[in-house]
Amino acid sequence: MAVRALRGATTVDQDDPGEIRQRTIELLTTLFDRNGLVADDVVSIFFTVTGDLTSLPPAAGARAFGLLDVPLLCGQEMRTEGGLGQCVRLMLHADIDRPRDELRHVFLHRAVTLRPDLAEPGDDAPVGDRP
Repeated sequence: MAVRALRGATTVDQDDPGEIRQRTIELLTTLFDRNGLVADDVVSIFFTVTGDLTSLPPAAGARAFGLLDVPLLCGQEMRTEGGLGQCVRLMLHADIDRPRDELRHVFLHRAVTLRPDLAEPGDDAPVGDRP
């Protein structure tokens, strides 16, 4: 089994703890579903948030998702001119028995603009309108 890295990102509409938690859970749910992951596959997750998100670390959303014994780390995303705001990003390391080209990275809501080449139909849809 190989350790592979999966990337993902989502955005929120405001710096609200409930919204950050919900969008983090949505991101993890989608990443797990598309890649057939279970919690025991996950080695660790590194989250970053943009500087305009301070009300809740996304690790709290991961704990609410059920990742209680997975090492999690949060940091602040590097500020770049014209960069996407209100964004939660992650790099998830997992034991996956598939080649890299079969992994499905996930970019939701306005984060689709970060990697439109990896987006799937409906990934940029508002909450509740996604397939």
